[in-house]
Amino acid sequence: MRLTMKRPQGNRDGSAGVGPGVRTLGARLVAFLVAPLLMGGLMAGCADEYPQSSISPHTDFAEIIHSLYVSIFWWSMLILAVVWLLLAWVIVKYRRKSEDEKPRQIRGHLGLEIGWTIGPALIVIAIAIPTVQAVFATQQPVSEDALEVEVVGHQFWWEFHYPEQGVTTANELWLPVDRPVNLRLESNDVIHSFWVPKLGGKRDVNPVPAVREGQDPKYNWLYFTPQETGVFMGQCAEFCGQSHALMAMRVVVESEEGFQDWVDRWFASEGAALPAGAEPDAETELQMPGEEPDVQEDEELQAVDQDEDPMVTLGRETFLNSTCVACHGVEGTSAQGVIGPNLTLFGARSTLGAGIMENNRENLVRWIIDPQGIKAAVAMPGTEYPGGNWPATGLSDGEVEAVAAYLLSLK
Repeated sequence: MRLTMKRPQGNRDGSAGVGPGVRTLGARLVAFLVAPLLMGGLMAGCADEYPQSSISPHTDFAEIIHSLYVSIFWWSMLILAVVWLLLAWVIVKYRRKSEDEKPRQIRGHLGLEIGWTIGPALIVIAIAIPTVQAVFATQQPVSEDALEVEVVGHQFWWEFHYPEQGVTTANELWLPVDRPVNLRLESNDVIHSFWVPKLGGKRDVNPVPAVREGQDPKYNWLYFTPQETGVFMGQCAEFCGQSHALMAMRVVVESEEGFQDWVDRWFASEGAALPAGAEPDAETELQMPGEEPDVQEDEELQAVDQDEDPMVTLGRETFLNSTCVACHGVEGTSAQGVIGPNLTLFGARSTLGAGIMENNRENLVRWIIDPQGIKAAVAMPGTEYPGGNWPATGLSDGEVEAVAAYLLSLK
């Protein structure tokens, strides 16, 4: 019979060495503590000012949501700290002390089972109460004398109508600071979702369902009060078709004086082109491509400022005598279309195509020539192909340049 003696591990000087269990424990603790710190450092390095950040509130509505978020965040950190401490305690207390040791087997623990059932239930209650309070707080109209704006979602652009001011614009929502706002939301086609992260939570924009006679239509509403001036980016947050990702918006919050100046400029735009006391004709006879122009020109074309850029003059004449006016409106002219975006003060907008590119001459020319090549499924005809149940515009390159010059002059 042969006996083999196993030599105890130790240092060369004869002292006892560190066992494998202790070395494994140390490595686990280091990884356990260092990895989160490294991850936090990497995340902090990625911090920046993002245009669509939901943790940078600028309205009372957004403040409520942000406070709820912060509350839940700290509850999560508390839970995480408790879990880490318990996990560290378990790793240390129940670590493997030797190769031959067999740990005591545990089949159940009534106290632990009660604890991890009641504990999470209490946490859920602590989170649910402020959540329900926030829901009720954000569903109430902020003021009876609030500015009301009717928001209509289209594939794939936004329409904003101000009943009190008589203004209808597109893709840029202008609001006065420190004044309550009521947004009435509806869709002209499919379900959209209105979301400007810095101003508040999302709201579905639904087609208005039919109601019985005598009943009021049902709309979704969004109530808030802007607290700071600035430009805030928004987005459709509900998949609504092929160009859903290209359905953006901008909310411009100005002082009360700045907002009123914008409204005044709206009605001053093109107004000088009309004879004194004349009203724009709501029913404009369209000149289809290839048809002879009407002998009687629009009255506003006869009152053009003599110092105006000839390209702008040509663009106005081309625009008002083309199929463009079937869909688009310009305040103070015979163009009164309501199918597409209203183009009043178009030259003052910073973007075109519902926020997808900068509003400049080059981009506008590209858009007029080939809108569907830039934004798929858009209901607008190009110069050589139909769109939105309308034939191709048939505009020449020179006419496109002129129309672009005219639209950019609308400021």
